[in-house]
Amino acid sequence: MPIRKLLVANRGEIAVRIFRTCRELGIGTVAVVAPDDRGSLHARSADEVVEVASYADAAEQVRAARIAGADAVHPGYGFLAERPELAEAVEAAGLVFVGPAPEALRVGGDKLAAKETARHAGVPVLASGDPAELGFPLLVKAAAGGGGRGMRVVHGADELDGALEAAAREAASAFGDGRVFCERSLERPRHVEIQLLADEHGGVVAVGERECSIQRRHQKVLEEAPSPAVGPELRRRMSEAAVAFARAIGYRSAGTVEFLLRDGEFFFLELNARIQVEHPVSELVTGLDLVAEQLRIANGGRVPPPPATAGHAVEVRLYAEDPRSLLPRSGRLERLRLPGGVRVDAGVEEGDEVGISYDPMIAKLIAYAPTRGEALDRLAGALEETVVEGVETNLPFLRWLVAHPLVRAGETTTAFLVEHPPLSPPPLRLPSEPWRGAFRLNLPSPAPAPPPDAEAALGEHRSTGVESTLVAPMPGTVIRVLVAEGDAVQARQPLVVLEAMKMETPLVAPYEAVVGRVLVVEGDRVAGGTLLLELEDEPRPAAPRSGPDEAGSAP
Repeated sequence: MPIRKLLVANRGEIAVRIFRTCRELGIGTVAVVAPDDRGSLHARSADEVVEVASYADAAEQVRAARIAGADAVHPGYGFLAERPELAEAVEAAGLVFVGPAPEALRVGGDKLAAKETARHAGVPVLASGDPAELGFPLLVKAAAGGGGRGMRVVHGADELDGALEAAAREAASAFGDGRVFCERSLERPRHVEIQLLADEHGGVVAVGERECSIQRRHQKVLEEAPSPAVGPELRRRMSEAAVAFARAIGYRSAGTVEFLLRDGEFFFLELNARIQVEHPVSELVTGLDLVAEQLRIANGGRVPPPPATAGHAVEVRLYAEDPRSLLPRSGRLERLRLPGGVRVDAGVEEGDEVGISYDPMIAKLIAYAPTRGEALDRLAGALEETVVEGVETNLPFLRWLVAHPLVRAGETTTAFLVEHPPLSPPPLRLPSEPWRGAFRLNLPSPAPAPPPDAEAALGEHRSTGVESTLVAPMPGTVIRVLVAEGDAVQARQPLVVLEAMKMETPLVAPYEAVVGRVLVVEGDRVAGGTLLLELEDEPRPAAPRSGPDEAGSAP
């Protein structure tokens, strides 16, 4: 029986986007809303609304679907989208789950099991295991989940224990699963992913790749299709590898296989068993509606033939966040003007509040044109038209990014924002153009240097004389205080760890100093700008001692 009423077990931009396709297909829509999210745009965009205790409770989603009389549930992305317990609960209730089967979610969502499956399917994988055997640098990764949570780059043995502890804590908070593992780290790779569609009849088709190398804290910032680094032969090999993995786990619905790419070699990274945030760029170059395809597959339909692709599409994510540190901000959108001439997928409207409980995305801006250069030009123009007032956003950063010569040249890697911090001056020369370097062609090439460490945030420091104060760069919860008053600390030593939106941000010392006053304790919820602790160049003199020894009256 075809789907007649769909509940979206999610919120924000992705829920609004799914509702749009449902309206075009004549499918009724049901929004769920948490108590702290009443009046949000996705709730205003649906035919019906049911309140749930939490977006992360599978039983609540099924209860809401029964109340509304929905016959299908779409998980969106994030929250429960890749959790087999939601798929199991939906199917046990006799409803249609618009996504993969529970077992495919279980295998694909466990990164260790997925790597082993990929290896058996002949898909190249990076080595993982004992840190002593892997060597450094290495990557600590959460075994469950994704989105950059539970990941830490480790450059030496002295960092390993702290990274394992932090990654496990963050993974447990985000995914309910604190398992982590260590994997060989590639320096300066590209991040390229293959979009798949698969049906219950065994059909699997790759519908092109996306370039997602520009990231901050392992989360994507700019995405494009096709990748400027992938030619026809590499595209064929990567697509065949992605299809082989999907077949090996019995996958159905839309999904994405992510790879790291360096020097023409690619390695399996993970499966995203859901619709991706960046799916619009694939839609624009193929003409497909990937949500409509998910619904058709859920109704028992077959995948379409591989689509022809044309043109180029580029997407950026407009966030409420500091344009330099890229740390989240909150506030009311007093004015919001989004551009015309490009696709805009928004999750909020003017007057809405951007809080600290959920992802602070405002909208995705996606430009399409016949060529890559024209698409970037069109996106740059759209960013110039965009106006946001009432909350700080990354709009200045996005304008800087789209104009950056390395981005324009298509030469970015996952280390781009580490080596070229947001709003920094552009390089005077592009490294891939040899005529801009030395004229002596027989000069040896310099040894590649590792990208600098960007895992720790400096936060904000305000100096007065010999004192410096550390303030919270964003609203969040203090989950660790790593120093005490009087401690001597080194430059870049972590002092306090904040958690916001289930991601941890360590705040570090700006220079060698001594801890003065510590003004917070673990568990404190703080606003952006809250004073956390004071640093001093030298320890304070000890307070005068009183008593017989000082007075000289004792024998």
